[in-house]
Amino acid sequence: MSLDPILLEVLACPQDKGPLLYVEDEQRLYNPRLRRSYPVREGIPVMLVEEAEAVDPAEHDRLMGKAERGEARWTLQGQGPVGEAG
Repeated sequence: MSLDPILLEVLACPQDKGPLLYVEDEQRLYNPRLRRSYPVREGIPVMLVEEAEAVDPAEHDRLMGKAERGEARWTLQGQGPVGEAG
């Protein structure tokens, strides 16, 4: 189940308020700046900081590769990885 495109335009990380990478085929939202992943359950994003999962460097690289290949998209009107940590 895909997220509503209107929701994707306004959805931000609850912790740093920045854009998220929506990985539709994995039903997750990813914040590359904090390296935290939020689940999407039954089409509903679970945007609770305590529910977020830490992402290791290899997983970060994999997810960013998906974004570069166009296999994932950014929330907040496609602003991209603002302030992304290296």
